[in-house]
Amino acid sequence: MNLPRLSINRPITVLMLTAVVLALGFVAFRGLPLDLLPSLEFPVAAVITSYSGAGPREVENLVTRPIEQALATVGNVTNIYSTSSRGQSIVVVEFNWGTNMDFATLEMRERIDLVSGFLPDEADKPMVVTFDPAQIPVMALVLEGDASPQRLRELAVDVVAPRLERLEGVASVGTAGGQERQIQVLARPSALQAYGVTLEQIAQLLAAENINLPGGSVVEGGREYLLRTSGEFQSVEEIAALRIPTATGAQVALRDLARVEDTFADVTEITRLNGNPSVGLSIQKEAQANTVEVARRVRAEIERIEADLGPGYRLLTVFDQAEFIELSIQQLVENALVGAVLAGLVLLLFLRNLRATLVVVLSIPISVIATFVLVYFAGISLNIISLGGLALGVGMLVDNSIVVLESIFRHRTEGKPAREAADVGAREVAMAITASTLTTVAVFVPVLFIEGIASQIFRDLALTVAFSLTASLVVAVTLVPLLSSRMLADPSVAKPPATRTPLERIKDVYGRALAWTLRHRRLVALLTTLAVVGSLSLVPRIGAEFIPETDQGIITMTVTMPVGTPLAETSQVMERLEAEIRAIPEVATVYSTMGSGSSNLGFSLGGGTGGDQATLQITLVPLDERSRSSTEVAEEIRMLASRVPGIEYSVSAANMMVSLGGSPISIELRGENEVQLMAVAEELAARIRAIPGTREVETSIDTQRPEYTVQIRRERAGELGLTAPQIASAVQTAVDGKVATRFRGGGEEVDVLVRLVPEARQNLDALSRIPIASPVAGMIPLSEAATLTLTSAPLSLNRSNQARVISVTGQVVGRDLGSVMQEVQREIEAMNIPASIQVDYTGQVELMAEAFEQLGLALILAVFLVYAIMASQFESLRHPLAVMFTMPLAVIGVLFGLWVTGHTINVPSLIGIILLAGIVVNNAIVLVDYVNLLRREGMAREEALIEAGRTRLRPILMTALTTILGMLPLALGIGEGAEIQAPLAVAVVFGLTFATFLTLFIIPLAYQWTDDLGR
Repeated sequence: MNLPRLSINRPITVLMLTAVVLALGFVAFRGLPLDLLPSLEFPVAAVITSYSGAGPREVENLVTRPIEQALATVGNVTNIYSTSSRGQSIVVVEFNWGTNMDFATLEMRERIDLVSGFLPDEADKPMVVTFDPAQIPVMALVLEGDASPQRLRELAVDVVAPRLERLEGVASVGTAGGQERQIQVLARPSALQAYGVTLEQIAQLLAAENINLPGGSVVEGGREYLLRTSGEFQSVEEIAALRIPTATGAQVALRDLARVEDTFADVTEITRLNGNPSVGLSIQKEAQANTVEVARRVRAEIERIEADLGPGYRLLTVFDQAEFIELSIQQLVENALVGAVLAGLVLLLFLRNLRATLVVVLSIPISVIATFVLVYFAGISLNIISLGGLALGVGMLVDNSIVVLESIFRHRTEGKPAREAADVGAREVAMAITASTLTTVAVFVPVLFIEGIASQIFRDLALTVAFSLTASLVVAVTLVPLLSSRMLADPSVAKPPATRTPLERIKDVYGRALAWTLRHRRLVALLTTLAVVGSLSLVPRIGAEFIPETDQGIITMTVTMPVGTPLAETSQVMERLEAEIRAIPEVATVYSTMGSGSSNLGFSLGGGTGGDQATLQITLVPLDERSRSSTEVAEEIRMLASRVPGIEYSVSAANMMVSLGGSPISIELRGENEVQLMAVAEELAARIRAIPGTREVETSIDTQRPEYTVQIRRERAGELGLTAPQIASAVQTAVDGKVATRFRGGGEEVDVLVRLVPEARQNLDALSRIPIASPVAGMIPLSEAATLTLTSAPLSLNRSNQARVISVTGQVVGRDLGSVMQEVQREIEAMNIPASIQVDYTGQVELMAEAFEQLGLALILAVFLVYAIMASQFESLRHPLAVMFTMPLAVIGVLFGLWVTGHTINVPSLIGIILLAGIVVNNAIVLVDYVNLLRREGMAREEALIEAGRTRLRPILMTALTTILGMLPLALGIGEGAEIQAPLAVAVVFGLTFATFLTLFIIPLAYQWTDDLGR
């Protein structure tokens, strides 16, 4: 089908189709969701099993090991990791990329069901969960005000959270901090002993007496009445007056056995914002919800909630992923617009014709809007990756139109009528630009088929670039000929310039230089080879990393106090450290949590698992308001933390892209001899700490936590008629307490907790006197049936692939990960590690190695596809070889550019090299295609090479400059989120710059050689 002629003859049809595409594009754009990253599906699942009261070793032997053995038979499993801690087993299973996780989790459940009968009866049913990055909190709020911690928590739980959860797109709202009201029944051991009453009896009676049950219905006087029996407690005094049966059959008031207090639950976590007590709220969105829209609804609701709460209460946002998304996308749009303007100026400079420039520039917005239609139907969101692809391609969108217009312009200059010039000119280059577009699109095909996180992240970029270039090709062969046939003036009537243009003089110089090159091709080839080989020497200086860090303006700090430190003391130490951090000029807010809680990527609602743990979420002022990066501020925070004696800490600038890969340095030591493992791990950690650029190098060797062990004397317990579960339950109720029922009053429900008074559970001597009810001897002290000793035990036990494992992890600051890991590897080789210990690299190092391997294969396949397309285009196996010489020429520019700009070899820069493989050949294709055309018309080879070079010089320079300048704003890496696209853009800009210049000379030489091969 002759599309150019059809478009020229059917202008109304083409314009209407264009209008339809534009209308659909606007509609599709409005329906596209905004998000930070593409939808990611990690092949990871976990099995979580609770086993209350059991220690880490019991959990490992009785729960974790059987589950590990069962899961090892599941298909496509690559790794199995487990952590056994007090009362809980977590087994994490990694699968091959591309595994259907629905089927995988189903198979996991089937395997677990087979072993569930062998698990302890006291263990809960194992729960299978999958890892979904979409469930990471997208916003975090803090409620503070002139009120008690209890009131703040009540407002957060009863008012703020429910109102936010009702918003469209909000999945759940979690809370942390504050104080929770609790009615405590604190029994006195002496009274329990005297009356023969147990804590379990008190709890059961409280639950039985606090009832509200339906009693059916009664019909009276022709009306039906519901009947209900209400025995709920109306006050705390009523609870205290409850009659409790004693061992003698008499009854005694609960107040005679225990203190009944309307108080607060034990404080297990403390939260502060900028030093002020507060309550935190984290917001999770629904999986398919638009992050930015959800955030906008939440912000609007916050204003309404604050108005309803009244003065004195403030609901502050400490983390908002949507802000970073909006700023990143705004920056990408600005970069794209600047790139489009620069490309337009280049066209105007070369064409010196406003109408011709407008014809070409129109291809940018039309191609972009048409791309939105394809993006919509492909199910892609607008994120920093997909929009980055549009911004990268904005300069390339005019390439096809430039080649078509230049060809039409040349035929018009030769005196052909407008319609004929448009038809002939477009048809003359149609196959060449089709081949050029296909080579660029084809290089992304392997990216879609490779496995791993690199493919998941950059799939959207590949598709977006492919969609936009395809749209630009259609515009170039339809709309450009149509508009050219009507808008271009007759060049023959234009007044000839008084002097020759600069471009004509450049053509003359280039013609003479090319003629000299063709005469001295061995010398030129030698110099080019030396340049390519010399550029490879830059590789060690450039370094390597997984994915560049993005400055999101958030720093996360974890602090561990000496084991067993009380929560109050941890709070005091952290309060002083928080004050010093808040004094840093770049710091906007400091949100701290101490004690128990849960940690989430992006925002932490809580610290660790005890009073000796703390987490700080430090938010910096916007990027344009500070002179230092997050990494530099994090270094100052490390310096402040190093002055605090006795603490261990880890500081890292939050980076969503990098955090998905784990720690930069992550080494696993596997074996069965724990003593050997610990010795090797400590030595390796010490060696790594001595390597420049490493920070917070830690091992997973668990500090032994002191604990009181209740060792049951089975023979004596049997004589007393007691079982181990009975004794354990009595001890747990006495110390931790048991929620007997819930008191309803004042519109709220409050837990009623039963346990011993504090003084009866504060030391070993007091614990030994915990009363136990024996069916043989009546009330006896715990020491009669068990022995209490002070021991120590690990907090958790870790395994990898069913073997004991100790990890050595660390951060890297001021250096690239690749060079640091080379030194780490040398240190490992220098150590005398026993053969029974296996050393594995995990974390970002593992992901980097996998991504580099996959992208290397993708590059090889991309090069082959490019060759196959060109061979089909030229119907020759030799001439494509000449074009392929542009690829090593581009390597010179890529390595030089990365070295000069300080970027590393990473996943984005490798994607840039793959993209470059499809771009650099475009100019050579146009050049070789025209050489073949001239030779078919009877021109000699050397004359055809020089004439083709002179004729195609202008379109080659225009397409190269528009692409380079279009990507230049991205290559500068200015603004939020630009760090991801910058290495990619730098690789293309510098690679294309060097390749374009050398193409003009080396490709004619390569053409000579390949042509000589056929003779």
